[in-house]
Amino acid sequence: MSLHTAHLRAHSDVSRLDTFIALSDFDRPTLVVDLDRVEAQFRALSAGLGRAQIHYAVKANPADEVIDRLVALGSHFDAASRGEIALCLDRGAKPREISFGNTIKRASDIAWAWDRGITLFAADAEEELEKIAEHAPGARVYIRLIVEVSEADWPLTRKFGCDKDTALRLLDYARDLHLDPVGFSFHVGSQTRRAEMWAPALDALAEIWTAAQDAGHGLTVLNIGGGFPAFYGEEIEAPEAYARAVMDLVTARFGDVPHIMAEPGRGMVAEAGTIVAETMLVSRKSDRDIHRWVYIDIGRFSGLAETEGEAIRYQFETARDGDQMGPCILAGPSCDSADVLYEKRPIMLPMTLRAGDRVLIRNTGAYTSTYSSVGFNGFPPLDVICI
Repeated sequence: MSLHTAHLRAHSDVSRLDTFIALSDFDRPTLVVDLDRVEAQFRALSAGLGRAQIHYAVKANPADEVIDRLVALGSHFDAASRGEIALCLDRGAKPREISFGNTIKRASDIAWAWDRGITLFAADAEEELEKIAEHAPGARVYIRLIVEVSEADWPLTRKFGCDKDTALRLLDYARDLHLDPVGFSFHVGSQTRRAEMWAPALDALAEIWTAAQDAGHGLTVLNIGGGFPAFYGEEIEAPEAYARAVMDLVTARFGDVPHIMAEPGRGMVAEAGTIVAETMLVSRKSDRDIHRWVYIDIGRFSGLAETEGEAIRYQFETARDGDQMGPCILAGPSCDSADVLYEKRPIMLPMTLRAGDRVLIRNTGAYTSTYSSVGFNGFPPLDVICI
């Protein structure tokens, strides 16, 4: 698939969004989410994943309407906290459809979840298993593994998981604690743009899986995590083809595992959302400055936290895009000097852009509203409208 084709795929179904946005006035930065697009992504990913069960990563976008639509479609859910579990239960998800996938949990939250019927928990340390055993006796647990090598745009290789020797020891310890150690999970890294990038992580996991079976563990659950990409300007495959290619890699290494979980978040909702923002100021720091500074009313503290390191490159559109374009440094509105979005690789915006002009930030349905602060500098949090 060419980059042009990927771009068309990412934007071929935005007419509902564009019509709604064009007919609406906004008094603050607003994320508009097309629920039909969420459903289309779910159906495409489901078709490609085949027998794998989707556990939507609620953290990506926990809007009530998004959860409602996914519950209606039969999705399961990966919850990171008591709050996310409560949300899913309140919106109609069954306890058996929810996994408590955070490896860092309060003991009281484990007990709360267990009392409400949650039976599947993640862990990557002895103490976490001890908390689960005490407050959710007999629960099913899966051990999260470290992914040593990641080609993802946003690697997740340090904070979570454990190595092979530790993982095998944790399986034994879970059994000693009278828990049910059912399998392993891993995360290949967020925004893994090509399916073949999964191969090294799956190879490493397959080695550990075999070692666990040889040690007498009858593993039944393989959680392949997230990593399903969205379009941010770099070439990606269509979601069904991508998911099918990943599953081909999984099947080649693991055969008929009884239960496979997948946790798309970004790949489910990112392309369904557009943020409507406003230009607040266009300036230059000196007559010699080749780059303009463009300040918009949303920044790193109000929803665009993933511009950290400039790994995620959002797509910007304005009504002046037919005019001459020029490089600019993009920054948010707060009185914090860290609130600069793109500087290492300036973005191209119209030379005629001025204060008051509307700016659309495409494919921002994931990890924006959930990163928005409650009111840093007194600015309101990112508003969310689902259509």
